[in-house]
Amino acid sequence: MSSLAKEGVRAVKWSAVSTVARFVLQLVAQVVLARILGPENYGVFGIGMVVLTLSNFLSSFGFGWNLLHKKDLTTEDIRFAFTWQVVAGSTAMVTLYLSAPTLADYFREPRVLGVIQWLSLACLLSAAMAPSSNLLQRDLNFKAVGLIQVGSYAAGYLVVGIPMALAGLGVHSLVAAWLVQTGVALVASYTLRPHSLIPLFHFSGTGKAMGTSGQVFMTNVVNWCLNNVDRVLIGRMLNVHSVGVYTAGYNLATMPNNLLLSALQPAFMSAAARMQDEPKRLARVYMEMLATVWVLVLPFFVFLAAVASDVVHLLYGAKWAETAGVLAILFLGMPAYVTWGITTPVLWNTGRKHHEALLQLPVLLIGALSLYFATDWGVLAAAAVASGILVLRMIVVMGSAFVALRLDFYDVLPNVFRGLLLSVIPLLISTLFDFLFVSVDWIILRLMATSLLTLVVILSLVYKWPKLLGDAVLLMLTRFFPKLERYLSNGKAE
Repeated sequence: MSSLAKEGVRAVKWSAVSTVARFVLQLVAQVVLARILGPENYGVFGIGMVVLTLSNFLSSFGFGWNLLHKKDLTTEDIRFAFTWQVVAGSTAMVTLYLSAPTLADYFREPRVLGVIQWLSLACLLSAAMAPSSNLLQRDLNFKAVGLIQVGSYAAGYLVVGIPMALAGLGVHSLVAAWLVQTGVALVASYTLRPHSLIPLFHFSGTGKAMGTSGQVFMTNVVNWCLNNVDRVLIGRMLNVHSVGVYTAGYNLATMPNNLLLSALQPAFMSAAARMQDEPKRLARVYMEMLATVWVLVLPFFVFLAAVASDVVHLLYGAKWAETAGVLAILFLGMPAYVTWGITTPVLWNTGRKHHEALLQLPVLLIGALSLYFATDWGVLAAAAVASGILVLRMIVVMGSAFVALRLDFYDVLPNVFRGLLLSVIPLLISTLFDFLFVSVDWIILRLMATSLLTLVVILSLVYKWPKLLGDAVLLMLTRFFPKLERYLSNGKAE
């Protein structure tokens, strides 16, 4: 295995460790806060977060991202990026603060005003953090990145957010938790990866840096629209309760998805940047990652969709029952989202960075119109359209990546069929136990039995017929679990 491959494997392993830790922390914090605060407070905060994510995209403008992508980096690149990050972050902070009354009127929810004004501070904090954070990822120092993510989340939500919620401070506990998390991450990132703070507004590489940053900016705006158009229209067309129900389902559905992407995408982006001149090698690694997603990740999300109702009742309680349907539908769209996430580094490292935004504009138009009419049928219809948008985004972005790497969609189909075949198992088992344990009192037993039997059946099949996973997935697994190679080489995979 090459040194680059070893670094990549090590990076993903550290990402995986931090991913599991963050998953546990997020799950605990979100469940406790959801039970304490209820759908109304979550709805108010959800609207505020929709606005904040757009402002964060605007405040970054892609300068920090350029540090991760650029092949050869200089001190001037870093100083230039930091300077303009702070300028853009400050501008976004002031603009968001002043626009808060207008935004509150648009969503017809006065409680959003204070939430947006306080969250505007996060624009500057996130913008200032971007250079150090991206430099850590560029160095493949995912041990530090993971520790920062876990530590800052714990500080924000466990130390500040939950105690404030228990004290009866409502939505302000979520706002404070977010700001503390961002502030701690900023300090920790700069401490572990310091850089010059001397301003630099112009240098010989300004034109190229601006060009790349502008493309990142446009891509981020399009991605924000696609990721948030559902909540923007639900917040406007329905009510804050519906936003809370949808936001809770969206957060829970995207939690494992975001954790997977946070483990895979930065490491793949950094590695792909070093393989820009080796398209065949990049194509091989990309196909292995696609195979892993569709053979292993698809059945996982199908299982989660099948047990969504039990998960919501167990974690959130009966008052969140409406979230179950939203959660199940969104879970089914997550494999497409993961595929899209690991495809974008291919575009950015094959001279097609502008394709990500341009190809998704028609999807945005179709999705916005569909969501506008779907809200007449409530949040379930909106969730179905949102999942459909994820699938369309995946298709158009994959199409561009396949052309760039000279790949064929037929090469993916065998792995898609493998994933669909394995996905039948959790569906059948969950249906069986729903029939055997009908009463709500059996939720925990039903969930445990479904999970255990599904895991046992799939592992037994894979142990007996490893080739069921396909060569690409087996190769990927042996990189992370070398002992599997000995088992496969003994002829048991025949």
